[in-house]
Amino acid sequence: MRWLAFGTYDVHRHPRVGVLIEGLRAAGDEVVEVNVPLELDTAGRVAMLRQPWRLPKLAWLLARCWTLLVLRSRPRRVGPVDAVLVGYLGHFDVRLARRLFRRTPIVLDHLVSAAGTARDRALTSAAGGGGLKGRLMRWIDRGALRSADVVVVDTDEHLAALPAAAAPRGVVAPVGAGAAWFAAAAGRRAPGGPLKVVFVGLFTPLHGTEFLGAALGRLAGDERIEVTMVGKGQDYAACRAAAAGNPRVTWRDWVTADELPALVAAHDVSLGIFGTTEKARNVVPTKVFQGAAAGCAIVTSDTAPQRRALGDDALFVPPGDAAALADTLRALASDPALLVSYQRKAAARAAERFAAATVVAPIRAKLGQPSHPPAMQETR
Repeated sequence: MRWLAFGTYDVHRHPRVGVLIEGLRAAGDEVVEVNVPLELDTAGRVAMLRQPWRLPKLAWLLARCWTLLVLRSRPRRVGPVDAVLVGYLGHFDVRLARRLFRRTPIVLDHLVSAAGTARDRALTSAAGGGGLKGRLMRWIDRGALRSADVVVVDTDEHLAALPAAAAPRGVVAPVGAGAAWFAAAAGRRAPGGPLKVVFVGLFTPLHGTEFLGAALGRLAGDERIEVTMVGKGQDYAACRAAAAGNPRVTWRDWVTADELPALVAAHDVSLGIFGTTEKARNVVPTKVFQGAAAGCAIVTSDTAPQRRALGDDALFVPPGDAAALADTLRALASDPALLVSYQRKAAARAAERFAAATVVAPIRAKLGQPSHPPAMQETR
């Protein structure tokens, strides 16, 4: 099968699409890319929603990217393709893909809905439908879903949240981890010394870093535990303030995508998410898949999708429970055998279920069905 990976996605900011491309190739498919990354991260897009007068900048950046996408996706340049994969964040790109490839199946990686992101970032309220911004986000989602023949989500909860018209076209494919994360596990440090813990994230409400900061504050004075916090974002200041009494926390603004696997693999424990928002209850974060692939023990919140993904191969704490998180890290620092056990279990689960070729199997199977989904017929 020959694929076109298309859009303004950025594999460094959002590695999910990179995993899908890697998985398709590992499964024996050919993938060509037409990719013009939009020079605006998620935080920048959220800022524009908070301050709508900045939206013309988004329109200008998107128009520039789309012009290049159109020029680079001409048939004589890319050749015939069997399917088009629109990478996350593809809510607008999928509309362009639908117009350029009218008779080709369009696969949208709908990792997170626009409406869900807006609620998680407190851009809209749950009451009253979220007002004008809430209606705008839902309109963006509906248009994206109508343009796709296959809608890829990452959890059963996100599949259940799809509108009735899109649900038959939905398929669940976990986020997974790329080969670089599995390779990093080979260079892991030998056990011994303080328990080294790492968190990587954008400090959004989903991550629950306010609770993580409180847990780090509780660990002040425990010289057995060292923590590295990587990233910045919405709740960064509150998290750092809560952890201010703990001198054994190192703060790093960011690490490049190429350096990140080795950095995480140099730690004993990789932290997931601890938020209490609706979105936090419905996702399995990228960092969980990556940390497991790198051979770390995983500590994350006890939610249904994370339980399904990780089974008994991770340590779970109630969402928003700083005391339980601190106690779990103390337990790992006190019991090296327990730590090694969870490291081995996480690595084994990652090898069996989180590799890229395994992740794309449901998508390839969905496209193998004999009949075309409704969206393809509606757009002709």
